[in-house]
Amino acid sequence: METIVIDRGRYARHLVLPEVGAEGQRRIRAARVLCVGAGGLGSPVALYLAAAGIGSLGLVDCDRVELSNLQRQILHGTPDVGRPKTDSAAARIKELNPDVEVNPHPVRLTRENALDLISGYDVVVDGTDNFPTRYLANDACALLGKPLVYGSISRFEGQASLFAPHLGGPCYRCLFPEPPAPGTTPGCAEGGVLGVLPGVIGTIQATETLKLLLGRGRSLLGRLLVYDALEMSFRELKLRRDPQCPLCGGSPSITKLIDYHEFCGVPAEPPLKTMNPDEVTVQDLKHALDNPALGIQVIDVREEDEHRAASIPGAKLLPLSQLAARYGEVERDRMCYLHCQAGVRSMRALQFLRQQGFSKLKSVKGGYLAWAAEIG
Repeated sequence: METIVIDRGRYARHLVLPEVGAEGQRRIRAARVLCVGAGGLGSPVALYLAAAGIGSLGLVDCDRVELSNLQRQILHGTPDVGRPKTDSAAARIKELNPDVEVNPHPVRLTRENALDLISGYDVVVDGTDNFPTRYLANDACALLGKPLVYGSISRFEGQASLFAPHLGGPCYRCLFPEPPAPGTTPGCAEGGVLGVLPGVIGTIQATETLKLLLGRGRSLLGRLLVYDALEMSFRELKLRRDPQCPLCGGSPSITKLIDYHEFCGVPAEPPLKTMNPDEVTVQDLKHALDNPALGIQVIDVREEDEHRAASIPGAKLLPLSQLAARYGEVERDRMCYLHCQAGVRSMRALQFLRQQGFSKLKSVKGGYLAWAAEIG
């Protein structure tokens, strides 16, 4: 470690801290950190770790930058819209600190690649936004003996912790043995998120990562930190390792990676760059609306307040929460285009109607948000 050369000008404010100093900065410079996700949480994590001088920073993300990302994903800028997130993130990090080795992994984390990807890093930071990937990252880290710095956000609330069974603490499964029922926990696109919230939680994750590498301070191991932005309050819950945990308990039943989409009860994501045959684009919807001879019906499955705030012309409001009681209002002999805010609830509505015998169904990809961005 003494052979690592550090830039004393760049890291001067670290060097004067007795808890960091030259030895600590060399530890940071020698570290390899993998950030799973280059979005809301991954943005502050990657920026602050890069600024701190992490030697090697891996970024796993298969998405492209969308306009709606920019409200919170500060790694990316307006000119990056449409660009792979790992590309724009790597460019921004190199601009911030050219000494950092950036390893873009423009792939989706899967059970086929997770162990190989994670094994090359010292610490993994969870910047995911869905339950299958969250459980996958947890299980892979536990099986490999890697610490997982956890964070999650929703609307105005965020959480952070450190999961590391090999250090005597719990894993994510100790806290959440079972995933929530599909559709009960909306993502950012459906439920919304305060733009600054991932900045708070992501910065905490970056702090935990640096403390872990330095071996300083009291970590969040065995603690769940919960932040409420509206109340501007933090509260702490004690976490204990579950001796019956199927992953890190005394008699584990999970000894290899499993099918996480099946475990979470959600359909596997389609291959990249393909269109789900049950979906149409907002351009397709616009074309159909401009051609009355096609005779389509457009059903908005959002809630009344969402529809009242903004809607697609000609769309009939039929909230998903009322669909089971009112699906008779949908005409079976006409092509039905279903839309919601971002395309999640409309797919659930499509699946429900198909179970009732409807066949002429399409879900509008991206929902009203895509309509507003592309059609106006």
